[in-house]
Amino acid sequence: MNKRQPNPFASGDKTKLNKTHKPQSRNDKVRPAVTKKPIQKHAGKTELVGDGERVQKVLARGGVASRREIERWITEGRFKINGVLVTQGAHLKTGDYLQLNERVVHWEKFAIQPTRVLIYHKPTGEIVTRHDPQGRPTIFASLPKLDTSRWIAVGRLDVNTSGLLLITNNGELANKLMHPSTEVEREYAVRILGDVPAEKIELLKKGVPLEDGEAKFDQIYFMGGEGANKWYHVIVSEGRNRLVRRLWESQNVVVSRLMRVRYGPVVLSDGLRTGKCQELNAKELDLLFEFAGLPAETSHVVKEEKKDVKTKRPTSR
Repeated sequence: MNKRQPNPFASGDKTKLNKTHKPQSRNDKVRPAVTKKPIQKHAGKTELVGDGERVQKVLARGGVASRREIERWITEGRFKINGVLVTQGAHLKTGDYLQLNERVVHWEKFAIQPTRVLIYHKPTGEIVTRHDPQGRPTIFASLPKLDTSRWIAVGRLDVNTSGLLLITNNGELANKLMHPSTEVEREYAVRILGDVPAEKIELLKKGVPLEDGEAKFDQIYFMGGEGANKWYHVIVSEGRNRLVRRLWESQNVVVSRLMRVRYGPVVLSDGLRTGKCQELNAKELDLLFEFAGLPAETSHVVKEEKKDVKTKRPTSR
């Protein structure tokens, strides 16, 4: 496909954020009040709660790992605050000495870490991992360097899938956007070999059994095509591994090309070339935090607008 088909869900080709795709229940959510608790000691561990922020929230914001992964590390007893093992609910306060696997973590710099979000146009052939034993190129080698945190990919795309990939240094935001309860829509452009009967389309929208449970497309739109190749846009609301390909394969349909064009309210613009990325500005970050259900006052957004962030690797088609 020389030129990506128009996206029927964006307000325009240049749109990166589309507020119409917020979950309907977003305004119904109420954040519970936080009740301070005293320090509780038990089984050789201290639960440090009260003033400050939770360990997983601070470290996730700094890109150390996702919030769920940090919670698992706490359960495994890998953290100490001021020399004492901590449990879930531990808070970090000014002056606390934090260790992970007996190594010091300078967490204070994460307390003021500004959130950054990149839209990366992933090419086929790259994988979404930091290190690949096979030596294949990874997306992180193409991203700008960070001084005090690390990039986190919001979801994954397999090696043969191209398109939009959200990248952030805020683990809490990444967790919100990936969590199954958020039901973020993912939209894909799919090139199919041959014609697909209408009954198969209806079956894919109704639901088909896969090895890990029933799945379906929320929407399927025919986008045209010439000869044997036909283009469709499909929408799913979950991030199961290779879900789009497996749904088509369940009907013996061959997918010859797959590209993600939207993740939630963020749309891949036609002007963003493969291997390049754009950074959301402050206004766009506020909209994304609103979509994720996070309060804007804790977003730590970068106020400067940064457009067309250059990557180290040259683009090749």
